[in-house]
Amino acid sequence: MDDFIVSARKYRPDNFVSVVGQDSITKTLKNSIKTNQLAQAYLFCGPRGVGKTTCARIFAKTINCSNVNSEFEACNECESCVAFNKLRSLNIHELDAASNNSVDDIRNLIDQVRIPPQLGSFSVYIIDEVHMLSSAAFNAFLKTLEEPPKHVVFILATTEKHKIIPTILSRCQIFDFNRIGVDDIRDRLEFVAQKENINAEHDALQIIAQKADGAMRDALSIFDQIVSFSGKDITYQNTIKNLNVLDYEIYFDITNAFLNANYSQSLLIFDDVIRKGFEANYFITGLASHFRDLLICKDPGTIDLLEVGKNIKEKYLEHAKNCSVSFLFQAIAIANKTDLNYKASQNKRLLVELALLSICNVENEALINNTESSKPVESKKTEVVVEQKTSVQEESVPQKTIMKEDAVPQTTVSSEPVVAKPTEEKLEQKNDADTQSDDPVGEKSVSENKSSYIGVSIKDIAKSTEKIIETDSSGEPKISYEHLGTDDYTDEKLKYVWEKYAELKNDDPRLHSFLKTHVPVRESENHYLVTVEHNQIKSKLDAELFNTLKFLKTELNNRHFELRYVVGNTKHEKTYKSDQEKLEDMIKQNPEVKNLRDQLNLDFE
Repeated sequence: MDDFIVSARKYRPDNFVSVVGQDSITKTLKNSIKTNQLAQAYLFCGPRGVGKTTCARIFAKTINCSNVNSEFEACNECESCVAFNKLRSLNIHELDAASNNSVDDIRNLIDQVRIPPQLGSFSVYIIDEVHMLSSAAFNAFLKTLEEPPKHVVFILATTEKHKIIPTILSRCQIFDFNRIGVDDIRDRLEFVAQKENINAEHDALQIIAQKADGAMRDALSIFDQIVSFSGKDITYQNTIKNLNVLDYEIYFDITNAFLNANYSQSLLIFDDVIRKGFEANYFITGLASHFRDLLICKDPGTIDLLEVGKNIKEKYLEHAKNCSVSFLFQAIAIANKTDLNYKASQNKRLLVELALLSICNVENEALINNTESSKPVESKKTEVVVEQKTSVQEESVPQKTIMKEDAVPQTTVSSEPVVAKPTEEKLEQKNDADTQSDDPVGEKSVSENKSSYIGVSIKDIAKSTEKIIETDSSGEPKISYEHLGTDDYTDEKLKYVWEKYAELKNDDPRLHSFLKTHVPVRESENHYLVTVEHNQIKSKLDAELFNTLKFLKTELNNRHFELRYVVGNTKHEKTYKSDQEKLEDMIKQNPEVKNLRDQLNLDFE
């Protein structure tokens, strides 16, 4: 029985060409050999299994090779290369910093680097996991690393670059190794399978490459594991069974259940996944990735981002045609939110099931919306009956509106711009005012009464004040207020309405503050003015004057109300009153104060 060698060692690259996925780094190292510009220290950084130590060994062998070929690769025939391949080279020294991390170990290394190479040109020291050195060891290593003997080259390798002190980093040429792509790993596995006379399905090798997460060493280890399980025939089903990976068909089936709004089927599929021993979190993260893959299949420009096998890729393209982009967006958001909340949830299974029901409801709501939008809009008729008084002596009868069953009031279409309508409380106040008014109801048109006061919210009024529908020839906004009445109002009511308008402008702190502290002052009947401090504020208020008047006139129900801003001094001299004057003011406001003073015989001392 031949001795078995794991694939990660047996098929470890022995030259720069066979290194997978690190073309830029290998090209740089070969060029440095070509120009004979070798640094005294190199730092190879990157995740596990991406070729850091492998490249260090190849580089060390190549710079000591006496017959470098035209591609600047080691010949593997000279005495130095043969000694290296047989692991008996005295020019290449590999150290593990995890077990040699003290100051004494570094001192022994410093003493050793003084010895020149016995064969070849350089003594190469490869220190793996160099981040494990202690701070004292790093400091002891600094001088030698910066100015080593001419025959010495240091190659440091680490997976945690951030743990290395900056003084070490500044003395090295740094090479960052990337994760190896899925396609590159799959191609390498196909090469190994051919060398080993193993029949491997393309999709099976794709799953192994994805499971390796960018590490070639991990991929080859998984490959050996699958070979031990399946023998010389590696199939997709055996691979997912051995690696405990969910089949893509499960995700395709549950997606079809989502698209059909089939709640029960989606829950049954999830239950089957749990029974097979998979974690619910693993399932929901895989589902989010599945929706992501479907989404990138919707655009031909992003299909290359899909890292799956050929047969599975065709299924993705076919299923993506049945999914809308909006559905996929919402489904990804729901799955991702569930993944974020999974750890904190007390009932994890229920959390995932609620997510599945929510995704089912996404398509269900879309079907309902499409059905409702396809229905023709039936015109609603509103009958308005206006009773006019029969004689001058009779009291005015307010209008009555009779609406048919399931009917909604129609908005009267006219050339006049739409104005804001106050709330239901305002409607009652208006009806009372119309009842007590001397004007008969018949003198107003039905359209005016219909468009006057229908209950809406303050938010609707705020929106209406921001819209300018019509302008005159000079570009100024123009609106008709003939539909408004001429109600009387007090200064207190105006102040209340003014403060209400100020609250609507709270998104502009300066304007909001000004409106709260400056109240209009009566100039004449229905004419008010506000005094401002300077022209800059006046310009801003004048720009809002159209919206301000529109709101105030509507709230006061007075089309004759006018407002203007003037620049002036708003500071007034403070008037001081004596105690007697204050008492007289109190008596004017409340005569009972005088009786209380007389009864108690109160007076100023």
